[in-house]
Amino acid sequence: MSFLTIKEESHSEYIEKRSKFLCSAFPCETEAEALAILEKIKTKYWDARHNCHAFIVDDGRTSRFSDDGEPHGTAGKPILEVISAKKLVNVLVVVTRYFGGVLLGTGGLVRAYSTATKDALDSATVVEMVPCTLFRINCSYSDHPSLSRLIENSNANLKNTDFAENVTVDIVLKDEDIASFKHSLTENFSGKLKMEETGKTVSPFEV
Repeated sequence: MSFLTIKEESHSEYIEKRSKFLCSAFPCETEAEALAILEKIKTKYWDARHNCHAFIVDDGRTSRFSDDGEPHGTAGKPILEVISAKKLVNVLVVVTRYFGGVLLGTGGLVRAYSTATKDALDSATVVEMVPCTLFRINCSYSDHPSLSRLIENSNANLKNTDFAENVTVDIVLKDEDIASFKHSLTENFSGKLKMEETGKTVSPFEV
């Protein structure tokens, strides 16, 4: 089963009536990993009034949020709702607030935390994590340029190339693309090159 997540951490800054909202979004896979990152953010921004957060992990099976002292329902839940609306999982978002001296009210807080989260996630690179199969292909040095072009022009991801007596190429293919790639390999090399399955994985593809 495929799912959407972010490739790497992303940040944004939003200011509302002198209150500064610093948003940090991180890819993470487990609740323990999310909480460990959260503690680092709290340590980094130790002088902030609030470090509100939400995360969805375990391929979407676990979600948590916290208002961290803000009025109930004004911070953690809006953050979580933005993550959910973008259909992202395995993501932690922490919004750090430095109070500017002006009360924002319930509606203002919801808008501020939602906007900060949206800005950070909008600037992130979103990838689709897709069930894939690993394959190894052995070829001669003379066949390698043609094989490289085939891989480059297909939906395969090149994982590794080993130059020894012959060339060994490791690729990652979405399960749905295996049959098509095998057909192209057979046609281009008259059945001379074979694909050896070496394992299963889940790999990122940019969307």
